[in-house]
Amino acid sequence: MEKLTFYALSAPEKLDRIGAYLSERLIRDVGRHRYGYVCIAMEALDQLLMACHCQSINLFVESFLKMVAKLLESEKPNLQILGTNSFVKFANIEEDTPSYHRSYDFFVSRFSEMCHSSHDDLEIKTKIRMSGIKGLQGVVRKTVNDELQANIWDPQHMDKIVPSLLFNLQHVEEAESRSPSPLQAPEKEKENPAELAERCLRELLGRAAFGNIKNAIKPVLIHLDNHSLWEPKVFATRCFKIIMYSIQPQHSHLVIQQLLSHLDANSRSAATVRAGIVEVLSEAAVIAATGSVGPTVLEMFNTLLRQLRLSIDYALTGSYDGAMSLGTKIIKEHEERMFQEAVIKTIGSFASTLPTYQRSEVILFIMSKVPIPSLHHPVETGRTGENRNRLTQIMLLKSLLQVSTGFQCNNMMSALPSNFLDRLLSTALMEDAEIRLFVLEILISFIDRHGNRHKFSTISTLGDISVLKLKVDKCSRQDTVFMKKHSQQLYRHIYLSCKEETNIQKHYEALYGLLALISIELANEEVMVDLIRLVLAVQDVAQVNEENLPAYNRCALYALGAAYLNLISQLTTVPAFCQHIHEVIETRKKEAPYMLPEDVFVERPRLSPNLDGVVIEFLFRQSKISEVLGGSGYNSDRLCLPYIPQLTDEDRLSKRKSIGETISLQVEVESRNSPEKEERVPAEEITYETLKKAIVDSVAVEEQERERRRQVVEKFQKAPFEEIAAHCGARASLLQSKLNQIFEITIRPPPSPSGTITAAYGQPQNHSIPVYEMKFPDLCVY
Repeated sequence: MEKLTFYALSAPEKLDRIGAYLSERLIRDVGRHRYGYVCIAMEALDQLLMACHCQSINLFVESFLKMVAKLLESEKPNLQILGTNSFVKFANIEEDTPSYHRSYDFFVSRFSEMCHSSHDDLEIKTKIRMSGIKGLQGVVRKTVNDELQANIWDPQHMDKIVPSLLFNLQHVEEAESRSPSPLQAPEKEKENPAELAERCLRELLGRAAFGNIKNAIKPVLIHLDNHSLWEPKVFATRCFKIIMYSIQPQHSHLVIQQLLSHLDANSRSAATVRAGIVEVLSEAAVIAATGSVGPTVLEMFNTLLRQLRLSIDYALTGSYDGAMSLGTKIIKEHEERMFQEAVIKTIGSFASTLPTYQRSEVILFIMSKVPIPSLHHPVETGRTGENRNRLTQIMLLKSLLQVSTGFQCNNMMSALPSNFLDRLLSTALMEDAEIRLFVLEILISFIDRHGNRHKFSTISTLGDISVLKLKVDKCSRQDTVFMKKHSQQLYRHIYLSCKEETNIQKHYEALYGLLALISIELANEEVMVDLIRLVLAVQDVAQVNEENLPAYNRCALYALGAAYLNLISQLTTVPAFCQHIHEVIETRKKEAPYMLPEDVFVERPRLSPNLDGVVIEFLFRQSKISEVLGGSGYNSDRLCLPYIPQLTDEDRLSKRKSIGETISLQVEVESRNSPEKEERVPAEEITYETLKKAIVDSVAVEEQERERRRQVVEKFQKAPFEEIAAHCGARASLLQSKLNQIFEITIRPPPSPSGTITAAYGQPQNHSIPVYEMKFPDLCVY
């Protein structure tokens, strides 16, 4: 070998003939089963290849690759492994001159086939698989950075390389379980095809450029589909963790896009498959958020929300196409529910990694998808009679709650902009108790910026709130502006929520938490006063009971008022105010414990059978509170005014009252507040049929008006000038005659038959008749 190597280095032009001769000998020896000579020939080829890097090496390499291919074609495992080792040595050589005509298609196919070896002997099977993985690694190293070589990123190559690596990666548990003993474990790890496949996959993905990511990811998705690996989702999650940590961070969004497209493509797959894709997407998105996600943020949420709506439709209709047939696949509702929970979890986990500005955009985006009921959108029902819009609202509000949890924004104007707050509070007027509870929890998540919400999870009348260790900051200028703009809107919805008959303990706990957090996070002196007025108005609701609320609701409202006023009195630190609240609470403890949270908000509430005769000592008196707070500098005039919620257009969305009732109520309020003393004519009763007729008539009138305008425009465009002038002249004369009649009536009143008119208070006055209207006798001559 020394002489042969020296000769080859001295006469490089002879290298190709040396390679051809060795190749011929090796082929002959393989055919004659002289494997010792085969090993000698391959050793000679390897050493010559390692020593010679001259420009004429390309022809020698052709002979070398021909021999490697011959060995790989053999059925003998040892020859396959020998050929692979030689190819790996060749792959690590950096050639001085490029090759324009070399092809590696055979090697990709053969190495991929070796990766799937199913030899009976476990040890030989492991060696063949590892040789195949090493061979693929060599092909990648040899071609990935050389633009003149065959493009290894083409789908025809990636569709063989990636599944071969995943196949070996998939059997990591099998390789570990057959490890003979703990002492031999380090040695077995070196021979483990799974770890070698993982290293090769990481190296492949790490070398991928922007335009090649798609070709590398698509075979992964197809492999997971073909082998049903989404449902356990353990292997799929592991694969995409390897992918996300191996590729360059700026390419992360391409992987997310591929997963989103794959989720859309599997819209009609089983719920377990879709849930697996979503959970893998969740893991990948959290990793991608640390890099560059770019424009895929809203695309991701849009896809997830679309899949959520489709899942709701599937669960309601029971089929993927909306019509049951013999070949329709039966959909299991509990699996669809599991998928919906997976989507909501993914939305929350991904949103938690986003910066504040992107999170705000996502919140607005989700809120815009929540269907708000109106007269123009009929109720949709599914197979079980459930409201499709209701299920969509619940799922989207759950998603919104996930996104808003932990949301930190110093400026409430940015956290709760008007368009978002209006839509959110509109859903708070719905009849569904579950939806109202979600709205309250979402508001609490936004307002709580110092982590105080868990301290108000239970309603109680603590004697000293210092044990809560509340984190309180001074209300900022931006928060003051926010409350000036939206405070009445918030108070109104809190007030209306308290009057709901379907409220349960969770609703009152959420209302208490919302009131307490507004007092801590957003309160100045004016807000404190308004909140006290609001809670006293809630106490009046329980006392007067115009809504015919059950006993539990009335006791809950009394208890809610007691707990909040106990809290607010200690926050204001006005001794006289605290004393009054303390006295009423002590009186209730002795004689009316059913009006305190400790007896109401328990598993078995103790209620009073008769709440109509509540004595004044049990109530918080507005006059007393106004007096004691007024002496401490608070606005006593405002405290004396009872709180009355404003009626707005949002009442039309409420299912507590119909539109007719709302309008009638507004008419009634106007009549009560009118300064005029005379009796008004009773207003016509407005019913659903009246409104329907009015809507239909208004549409007909609009059509007629539109047609009339079209005719006028057409007339003025096409009619001759004389006709237009005559028409306008006739209208002018008609207008003048009407004006003359009006002036004549307004200038002088019509004459009374008696010649006198009756002025105010019944006093007669003489009426002077104009001279030209006087009737003179016939004998009078001028």
